[in-house]
Amino acid sequence: MTDNTIRVVIPLTVRRKNGRPKILPPADHGLAKARTQDAHVLRAIARAWNWRRRIERGEASTIADIATAEKVTDRFVSRMMRLAYLSPEVLEKLLVHRIPPALALNDLIAVADLPWAEQMGPVFAISRPIALRD
Repeated sequence: MTDNTIRVVIPLTVRRKNGRPKILPPADHGLAKARTQDAHVLRAIARAWNWRRRIERGEASTIADIATAEKVTDRFVSRMMRLAYLSPEVLEKLLVHRIPPALALNDLIAVADLPWAEQMGPVFAISRPIALRD
């Protein structure tokens, strides 16, 4: 090194996610803003809402019509469309605030079957206080 050289060391971690390397910030940099939303979740929600709107507008009459047009199975369309029925509060946190869910996509689909009032806890790993009995 010469006198004019500056060395910058940034402690990052490389982890594989879905077979691709992902660079993670240092562990002590645990800000919520540093966490980013998974593109697969955003894409799946957008797709579900698109399919829901197509049925509501009459562009497709059944899930089988959508499956044929998208070249996927009707079971896949049926499962993914559940994401269009997540609670408005959950959707706001996922899409507007870009807070990533604490669940995998398949588990997020399963949570969509819960009543809206019960979805926030499992999606964002919020524990509720235990009610004390007298």
